[in-house]
Amino acid sequence: MIVDIVMPKMGESITEGTIIEWKKNLGDPIALDEILLEIGTDKVDSEIPSAIAGTVVELLAEPNDVIEVGAVIARIKTDTEADSEDIELPIVEVKKSEVKRKNDPEKLDRKPINVAPDSSHSLEKNDGRFYTPVVQKIAQEKGISNVDLSAISGSGKNGRVTKKDILSYIENKGISTASPDVIGERTEMGHMRKLIADHMRKSLDTSAHAYLMSEVDMTSIVEFVAKQNESFARREGFPLTYTPFIVLATVQALIDFPDMNSSLEETTIIRNKNINIGLAVAVEKGLMVPVISHCEELNFLGLCRKIRDIAVRTRDKKINPSELQGSTFSITNYGIFDVTMGTSIINQPNVGILGVGTIKKRPVVLESTTGDSIGIRSIMGLTLGIDHRLIDGAGGARFIETVQKNLKSMELDKLF
Repeated sequence: MIVDIVMPKMGESITEGTIIEWKKNLGDPIALDEILLEIGTDKVDSEIPSAIAGTVVELLAEPNDVIEVGAVIARIKTDTEADSEDIELPIVEVKKSEVKRKNDPEKLDRKPINVAPDSSHSLEKNDGRFYTPVVQKIAQEKGISNVDLSAISGSGKNGRVTKKDILSYIENKGISTASPDVIGERTEMGHMRKLIADHMRKSLDTSAHAYLMSEVDMTSIVEFVAKQNESFARREGFPLTYTPFIVLATVQALIDFPDMNSSLEETTIIRNKNINIGLAVAVEKGLMVPVISHCEELNFLGLCRKIRDIAVRTRDKKINPSELQGSTFSITNYGIFDVTMGTSIINQPNVGILGVGTIKKRPVVLESTTGDSIGIRSIMGLTLGIDHRLIDGAGGARFIETVQKNLKSMELDKLF
């Protein structure tokens, strides 16, 4: 039996995905749950397992192709005649007649979509040939006319012009204006880096960024972690870190300052009911911000477990796309890279982001009623990025001051 493999739905609001890499080639055997390909969306890159065991007989899309959810992207031949509807896995079989063309209501009941690389996700030129979006984009950027484009000999299926073909044409024609002795190598951005670049640029265009910086004495927490870490790790199965303390102090401050837990839609202020902390996690190809929802309902141990869980699953590419949405405030910890301060870009649609620096021992002045003295304390830098459209400097200062106080006065012996 030949089974159609379709572009899976990766989240409620996600309607299409980008083919990043096929893990199997034509003719390769594939086992149940073995990784077939990697797909990228506007939220996350995910490795997709096969819903069935068999042999790959068709691959209907190429890397960088953008395919609608539900469209056929591959076919696998199996030795069974079992009903595919009984298979409840990320990739499922659909009939070609059930896949319709997007944004074309007049054709919804007429013709099933053909998702071969030279059709639905490619664009037709006047010469009758088809060109993928990536080829079209390169041609536009380099000023290559339709006439010149049609003259390029394609090495793809049915003579289709591939990205490699057009880049070779550009190199042979000397179209690039860059000096060869200046440019050592040209590398196309990966899918995740493109998403990050787009998201960061949009954030700077949207929010009026302003920053406040301060420091906090973390000595008590540092000593507490050193004392409790061994027994905590033995009991929970993972080490105790400083992050849960920072998240707890931030959540408590957000309860007192609801504007910081808000978002803006033009001139409308939306005060969020729940506190959903987006926690920046560094991954191999960039940065992802999974979300811990309803933080106001979690105690310290609950935060420890949630933070550990999402960090591990994010780095292992097992995070659900829905867990990358819905943050109301974000925290980024660049202290793990031994950085003391930084100015982070706000994660839209938040109006604030807290940057956390490394903890370093420093000599500081200790004030007391009997006189001042010099002591060695563990100091951590804090940077608060605010959207000045809603949050003023005074409001931001009071917020970061509250985070400081929450960390310094935390009743550590009552945490667990």
